Amino acid sequence: MIEAGLLPLAAMLPAVAMSLGFAGGARLAERLALLMPPLGFVVALAVAAALLGGGEPLVYHLGAWVPPLGLALRADGLSTALLLTTTLILGITAVFARAEFGTSAGEAETRRKLMFWCLLLALWTAMACVLLSNDLFNLFVGLELLTFAAVPLAALDGKAETLAAALRYLVFALLGSVLYLLGVALLYGSYGTLDIGLLRGVVRVETPTILAAALMTAGLIAKSALFPLHLWLPPAHAGAPAAASAMLSALVVKGSVYLLIRLWFFVMPPDAAGTAMQILAGLGAAAILLGSLVALRQARLKLLIAYSTIAQIGYLFFMFPLVLAGGSAAWLGGVLQAVSHAFAKASMFLAAGVVSKALGHDCIAGLGGVARAMPVPVIAFGLAGLSLMGIPPSGGFTAKWLLLQSALQTGQWWWAVVMLGGGLLTGGYVFRVLVASMGSTNAPVAASGIGLPEKMVLLLALISVVLGMLPLYSFGLVEIGRP
Repeated sequence: MIEAGLLPLAAMLPAVAMSLGFAGGARLAERLALLMPPLGFVVALAVAAALLGGGEPLVYHLGAWVPPLGLALRADGLSTALLLTTTLILGITAVFARAEFGTSAGEAETRRKLMFWCLLLALWTAMACVLLSNDLFNLFVGLELLTFAAVPLAALDGKAETLAAALRYLVFALLGSVLYLLGVALLYGSYGTLDIGLLRGVVRVETPTILAAALMTAGLIAKSALFPLHLWLPPAHAGAPAAASAMLSALVVKGSVYLLIRLWFFVMPPDAAGTAMQILAGLGAAAILLGSLVALRQARLKLLIAYSTIAQIGYLFFMFPLVLAGGSAAWLGGVLQAVSHAFAKASMFLAAGVVSKALGHDCIAGLGGVARAMPVPVIAFGLAGLSLMGIPPSGGFTAKWLLLQSALQTGQWWWAVVMLGGGLLTGGYVFRVLVASMGSTNAPVAASGIGLPEKMVLLLALISVVLGMLPLYSFGLVEIGRP
């Protein structure tokens, strides 16, 4: 019971920090945003230790009321791995963001800086709610909190094109919310409960259930920017400040994918999942190929990285048919893909922010001389690119290798072909940026020192690589509570 008590602490810690920061002003919000993520990481580590020690998921009943009358928080290996990832990326990104959003002594506080730090804490709160909830309506509430933290972050610059992109993001997100909520209503009307543990024992393959699953899946696809409902993501992510783009790409889209995993593997019966799993993987394959091809054609660095996000998210959907077919390594491969992609993509967006701030633009054609003047962000971009390509010894290589093994093991070789093709296309747009940055330029680029932002960029990239060097048995955490 003591270990389970860590779950409300993990959810309440960022919520309390956000409330105090909003009331206390930009300086206090900044301090809390810098101090709380390390504490949250320690709490998440304690949850992971309790899981490994007990070998089963932790469950906490709010107010000691047991479902269906009460609500339960639940942490298994998947949610804990993503909670660790969330706190670590938020903490590193907060340190990076001080250069732009910090308020020094004697400097007047601004609304923009206050809102950035409060929204960062709000995003952490929403992610914790999504990852720890065990009720389909509570998951909806967490997802809405995530949307209403992410959309203002995307619009923080206040430019006309940024506001238009954020508005498009909001429209897609609200459409997804309506579809998801309709599905939730159908399930509640059919079974009288929304607790995932209780639903798993009573849900049947019948028309209302199939319709509910279809509506909820369509809504979550829109929120996760899976092809063909991806149109909102590139302008929203590319127009946001670098620190906001890093969190949007690394964390926010993962929330919707996590809900899809919970829906199809923890609620829906396997008999209803076969065709749906193939459709999801097919959309993932289209996202990988088309997203990568469009990324190759981009003139702006941040847009290239945004389209890369669309492509890399596609790999996560291969785990659906592979896990269902009994692929022994597909579950671990999917989780490791989500985690390694989060660190790699956060590093890429922050590197792009450092470069664009120094140059005044992010045009790829104008990157000549950057590698000599600012080697650290270019090295970080290259290391993160290795993970996205699936080059050993990166975390992306281990993830994609496990997925590829499962595809061959289950006889679904066509997904392996797409993975290999996607890796080659990823190499194309990563090397395009690296070659441009190493080229000559007529306008000399001023050399910059290695400051704290550059160190944070490199740290994220190194983590994405080091994940692939860990022995596979060290990932036993993610197997706890798997369906």
